Amino acid sequence: MQLDPIRHDTDVPPFEQARAQIAARIAAGELPSGTRLPTVRALAADLDVAVNTVARVYKELEADGLVVTEGRRGTHVSSTSPGADVREASSAYVRACRRHGLTQAEAVRLVETGWNP
Repeated sequence: MQLDPIRHDTDVPPFEQARAQIAARIAAGELPSGTRLPTVRALAADLDVAVNTVARVYKELEADGLVVTEGRRGTHVSSTSPGADVREASSAYVRACRRHGLTQAEAVRLVETGWNP
């Protein structure tokens, strides 16, 4: 699995950059169900980040139901990833925002407000 390099010149923490990339690839189907992810140590070395950073990435992806970790078998993309459900929910959200006359910027602000209450 190849991820974009972690940028250290941004306000987005390294763990969030990696988490978002993996989650986006799962949602897009680039990492299908059952795909084995690299070990924590291997991905940390590839991204040039601390092992704890990648451990946190995998922990958060697991909490979101996107991956499962099975001890020595490693971490795999979950068979129940919410990709299609999330795409449908986002489409419904966009339709509702348009019906109410919101701009894209206003809709994004609402998501950001809900994301960080």
